[in-house]
Amino acid sequence: MTELARLKFYATQPHPCSYLSEEQATTLFLDPSQPMDVDVYAELSEMGFRRSGDHLYRPHCQRCSACVPARIPVDQFKPNRQQRRILKRNLDLHVCAIRPVFTEEYYSLYVRYIEQRHADGDMYPPNREQFSTFLVRDLPFSRFYEFRQDGRLLAIAVTDVLPNGLSAVYTFYEPSEERRSLGRFAIIWQIREAARLGLHALYLGYWIKNCRKMSYKTQYRPIELFINQRWTTLT
Repeated sequence: MTELARLKFYATQPHPCSYLSEEQATTLFLDPSQPMDVDVYAELSEMGFRRSGDHLYRPHCQRCSACVPARIPVDQFKPNRQQRRILKRNLDLHVCAIRPVFTEEYYSLYVRYIEQRHADGDMYPPNREQFSTFLVRDLPFSRFYEFRQDGRLLAIAVTDVLPNGLSAVYTFYEPSEERRSLGRFAIIWQIREAARLGLHALYLGYWIKNCRKMSYKTQYRPIELFINQRWTTLT
């Protein structure tokens, strides 16, 4: 185990919360001068940390504890009826893993996704620098999983491969293919891929009970939440 006590962390000043408009958020970051070591990352993921670009972070708010880390123990997951339908609808997709890289094809898909699905969010309007800084990081454990139909790119799941699981960093997809439920399919696929690799869990980031955009995460059962410094199965 890495001696995490030796690591340095820094907290931001309070800023408007991206998910709960009435709240002020504070974020705790691992010292940016600390090399992005996969074992440190894995240990911190067990404590609720996530990666964004070149930074490992977790919420550190004074008055609010709504952001709850969530993960799926993949060997226990069984798709429900709706999820089985989603799997069937996407049997024609081919998935390929590559190292993160900037291409116009990827960026065009990202732009369409943000403009049509998240025009009300803090990632709108999209731009090349934002895309590159957030997602296109040349890290040895990071992957772009391409989802294609007959060569046509439909989705990218940006995923980190850690010793203790897969971490679902971000997924963007073709908004016109609504019937496929590509976002949900990408999660199911990553659950199965983690199981295939013999890993324990798929880390899904933060779940917020009163945030509609986060409600989809609890549709994957069983799900574990990091509450009071321990992982607890949500019943």
